[in-house]
Amino acid sequence: MQPIRIGVREAKIYLSKLLEDVQKGKEIIITNHGKPVGKIIPVPQDSLSLGERIEKLERQGWIEPRKAKEESRLPSPLPLPDEISQRYLQEDRDS
Repeated sequence: MQPIRIGVREAKIYLSKLLEDVQKGKEIIITNHGKPVGKIIPVPQDSLSLGERIEKLERQGWIEPRKAKEESRLPSPLPLPDEISQRYLQEDRDS
């Protein structure tokens, strides 16, 4: 299939139509005064899953790996003499 050649000015006017053609598998060559300056091509369909694509981007350095969530820990309870903690517990139960 021969790529479509179109000037910059026309490409701006017909961009939506050109993108429809690209979705159908066509390639578009953008020219400026008759010289090729860019190319619009269909995005290749990857067979990788989303997770695999993310890992690939991390390996390539495009994105940073997600940091592991820090485990939230409750502070240790304050040590209290047994009779005080029992009294507080009983008061709480009674109310």
